[in-house]
Amino acid sequence: MTNEKKTGSFTLPGESGYEELTLKLAKKWGADVIRDSDGTVLSDEIISAGYGIYSTICIIRDHNQWAAQNTDKLQQSFLMTNPVVAKGNELEIPLMNDFFEEQFTINDSEDSIKYWQVYDRTTNKEVSRDKWSYNQETTSVLLKEITPWHKYTVSFMAYRIWEEISMYNHTTNNWDKEHLMQIDPMHVETQEYLLNWLDNWCQTHKETTVVRFTSMFYNFVWIWGSNERNRHLFSDWGSYDFTVSPLALDKFKEKYGYALTAEDFINQGKLQVTHMPGSKEKADWMEFINDFVIDFGKKLIQMVHDYGKSAYVFYDDSWVGIEPYNGKFEEFGFDGLIKCVFSGYEVRLCSGAPVDTHELRLHPYLFPVGLGGAPTFMEGGDPTLEAKNFWISIRRALLRAPIDRIGLGGYLHLTEPFPEFNDYIEKVADEFRLIKELHHNGSPYCFKPRIAVLHTWGKLRSWTLSGHFHETHMHDLIHINEVLSGLPFEVSFINFDDVKAGALDTIDIVINAGYAGSAWSGGASWSDTEVLEKLTQWVNEGGTFMGINEPSALEGYDNFFRMSHVLGIDKDTGAKVCHGKWSFNVEGDSTLLPENYSIKPQKNLYLTDGLAKVLAASADAPVLTAYEFGKGKGIYLASYEITPENSRMLLNLLVHSGREEFDGKYLTDNLHTECAYYPNTKTLVVINNSDQAQTTTIKTDFGSVTVTMEAFDNAILPLDK
Repeated sequence: MTNEKKTGSFTLPGESGYEELTLKLAKKWGADVIRDSDGTVLSDEIISAGYGIYSTICIIRDHNQWAAQNTDKLQQSFLMTNPVVAKGNELEIPLMNDFFEEQFTINDSEDSIKYWQVYDRTTNKEVSRDKWSYNQETTSVLLKEITPWHKYTVSFMAYRIWEEISMYNHTTNNWDKEHLMQIDPMHVETQEYLLNWLDNWCQTHKETTVVRFTSMFYNFVWIWGSNERNRHLFSDWGSYDFTVSPLALDKFKEKYGYALTAEDFINQGKLQVTHMPGSKEKADWMEFINDFVIDFGKKLIQMVHDYGKSAYVFYDDSWVGIEPYNGKFEEFGFDGLIKCVFSGYEVRLCSGAPVDTHELRLHPYLFPVGLGGAPTFMEGGDPTLEAKNFWISIRRALLRAPIDRIGLGGYLHLTEPFPEFNDYIEKVADEFRLIKELHHNGSPYCFKPRIAVLHTWGKLRSWTLSGHFHETHMHDLIHINEVLSGLPFEVSFINFDDVKAGALDTIDIVINAGYAGSAWSGGASWSDTEVLEKLTQWVNEGGTFMGINEPSALEGYDNFFRMSHVLGIDKDTGAKVCHGKWSFNVEGDSTLLPENYSIKPQKNLYLTDGLAKVLAASADAPVLTAYEFGKGKGIYLASYEITPENSRMLLNLLVHSGREEFDGKYLTDNLHTECAYYPNTKTLVVINNSDQAQTTTIKTDFGSVTVTMEAFDNAILPLDK
């Protein structure tokens, strides 16, 4: 590597009316591409400035004139009213009382009503069709001959009349313009319209080099409520609930030979949340939607290619049906994937997608406020500090897996009052290009243990649960994924069928983390005795099973943790409240546990036979244990949340649980720092993940290296000189 300043691999959001700023920052940040953003356009001056041009299209919105003429072809969803208690034999339930009227309107067509359902939630039984009727004038359902003091709900189908990302951008930025609707390409007429529209678009955007699809057709689920005290009723980035329509349900029945009902989606009002194990019906529906999105999507992509342009997909927003790890993604023919990132595990998700170009859209977005509503590019905001905090999470993952490009989105003019932000992005861009070059010359060194994360979704949900870190922070596994994203290990994601198919043959450590019944812990999958047999034999032969929170938990057996025999610890759900419990001594290990680590305790944990080593305890309850089983072991943590100390604790547990001795090389002795070694170029990269200056020492094949770095900074060291 040379000290010469590199350029390129950076996408800058341009803005008409701010040509001088756009071209100035393009040069400062070393951009080779300028893009438009939602709500902005590029002027001729910007387009003709010699940069590659990304043009953003959301294929299912910005068609309001056609949508208004074809309202039966808007996208839809099942909704369920809040439960209402009947005080007599009749009950009237208004359908829209609970929902945001600017987002939804009832589809009361005959094709729709045939899929509506009324449920007695007290008995969990459907109310027969002859006992309810719909009143179109009052938009309510009248129930008769029902049971007093029982709870009742109506599940109905509604058109979505405001595309959710536009709705969010609109309300966040206080736009005063027309609400954008979303159209459903499941209809042949919609497909014909969109193909004609895209053909004309390509003809009139000759300057565009990359067409950036804002995903494809179906958005993640985001249901807004009528009451501002509870505006966001439900959100799940992995849910398929916004893909439903009478036409789709009819086609599904024709293809799969059975009909789905509203309740298959509503699921007692819980909806089909990704954090819970899915049913056969859900799996079939996901396959059905994925096949459709690919079949029609690749026609659009081929058209883009026919016009000599590249096609990238923005893997957020309307991403449903675009599963990068389902084995079919390559059929689309995308040239690149762009992932908006808050966290390191999202970098890994992007990096592993089977496309030629992997690009990150960095945060903070150039918006006045962030996703949480706090000021960013406005008075009271500190976008530079936000950028630094996001970058230290992203950078550690970038050291482990290659990414081709980075960039920003939003409104460039908002950066003008924040020159220090523009200076910092210049530093980030330069740092990224150096890391990219290192990957180009060879992969980073990995420690020996090969790790697999085991849950019901397996490879399909590699490096994610169902959304960004801030949506899923309450799950132990998201914290585990985030830490793993920047650690020097080979990591894979497997499901329970993979265990039975021999996946353990190439694995040294299996991690199973989550609360009982969740998709991440495994739920009913732990009733499969073959899974238990395979894992038990594997541990006996030298593997390590690491369980966190309620691993392998399932009621109905002699133990709550089905793998308690290799963990040496279990949880009493009440059945053993009168049983004696083993006493224990804490055998702390300073080589594993850094100062100020933290593990939240759980109630009712107990040792199964008293042989597990209790490495840490809290409030007289074990929170970290190790149990020898044959040649292998079981490791248990009561909980896990990411902190610098806990990140180092997990690293220590992993390297000392492998089948081979750890030599201590290429590991910093300061937990606020990390490093990556690139053997092909004999280059060591050290990063400071804190807001304070740090000094750290690393043992290498060339002797020990000590380095001091400023807050958030890095050091790139050639080791053969």
